Formats: sequence, structure tokens, C-alpha cells
Amino acid sequence: MTQTPIISVKNLNKKFGDFTANDNLNFEVYKGEIFGFLGANGAGKTTALRILCGLSKPTSGEINIAGFDAYKQTELIKRHIGYMSQKFSLYEDLTVFENIRLYARIYGMKSKEIKEKTTKILDELNFAHARNKKIKDIPLGWKQKLAFLTAIFHNPKIVFLDEPTGGVDPITRRQFWDLIYKAADEGITVFVTTHYMDEAEYCDRVSIMDLGKIVALDTPENLMKTYTAKNMDEVFIKIAR
Repeated sequence: MTQTPIISVKNLNKKFGDFTANDNLNFEVYKGEIFGFLGANGAGKTTALRILCGLSKPTSGEINIAGFDAYKQTELIKRHIGYMSQKFSLYEDLTVFENIRLYARIYGMKSKEIKEKTTKILDELNFAHARNKKIKDIPLGWKQKLAFLTAIFHNPKIVFLDEPTGGVDPITRRQFWDLIYKAADEGITVFVTTHYMDEAEYCDRVSIMDLGKIVALDTPENLMKTYTAKNMDEVFIKIAR
């Protein structure tokens, strides 16, 4: 790819006292790309993700997110990204519409636009009947889909997904990835962390972290060739062990 990266990370280091959580990370991510960020627990993924989302500052390095500097423009970064955590970030005692409206207003959207877009999205999902249902009363798979759609409702340049498919069945996971593909086709960059190696194969490129370092970065196909592996699970085991 020759276009300007929407995420640019050069020599990122993050230290907590004598402990180095992120050790000289270097990578770029491009518009509309689905980028997988993999690694075992404790590898440093979450620390890096917090920096990219503007929630934490790096110790050193050059980090640019959607055109904004990770040291001086963290509030602007937050306004131009979407974020979905493993726990989906929805308020259980609010209705589907109230959740969408809450997050949309935080991102500065107008009431008329919120109502029109909510109606359109729920109709497309065949979920309009649940508009006024409380989140606690809908199935887990639907919570997951709604959390993702809420995270991209304001049409951010990038959406960060932190292990978004934990705890759901394989069919629901596949349906969730259909939503990811649709968002990427519409130009939203998707940055996803996952423990599921089959999901790594859905990404355009993946990086693999181990002990704070990026130890591999390429397309899934190239990584499987490089490590003489049948799938990404085998690649991960060969690298991480």
C-alpha cells in the first residue's frame, strides 16, 4: 500500500518503572484495513491499545492516530475513533435506543440524525422491534452486534475492538465479522485484538506480540508460509513458545 497510514507507530516504548511493557514497537495501519493485534496475556497488547486510543501516553516514540499526536492531542484522538471492549460497554438498564443516543450525543451528533440513523440500522438488522427493550433483556449475540454498531455510529476513522467476541458461539462470531467487513468496506479502519486464531485469518494483516515486542507482522497467508503452518493457531504456537 502506498497511501498515508491512518495509524503510524514508530519506536513506541512504554515503561512502568523498570518494567518495559512495550519495547520499540513499529507498525502502520491503513484506511479500511482490518488489522489484527495478537499476543498472549501479558504480551503488552492492552498497554499499546490504551496508548493508541488516547487513554495513556507513551514513554517515548512517535505515534500518530488519525492525524493526531498521541502526546498532545489525546482528546482529538478520542473524538475520531470508536472503541468496543470485551464487556461491550453498553448500559444494561438503558434501552437499545437510549444506549445509541447516549454515545451518539457524546460524539456530538444531532438528535434528528441520531433518530434517522438508528431507525435505518435497526431496520437493516431486522431488530427494530427491540428498539425500546432494555439491554439486559436481549441475547448476548445481539448485545455484541449493538455494541459494535454503537462504536461506529458516529462514523469514526478507526474503531478499536478489544477481544470483542469473547463468550459467544461460532455462528454469532461469524455474523459479527460480517459487520466488521461491512465497516471496512465503508472506509473505517478496524484494529482488533483477539484470542481466537481463526479470527486472525479474517484480518488483512496481523502483528504478533511476545514479551512486549512485535515478533511477527504480515498477512496471515505469508505468516503461514513463513512458519510452515496450516493455520494461524500453529503460527502463534511456534512464535509464542
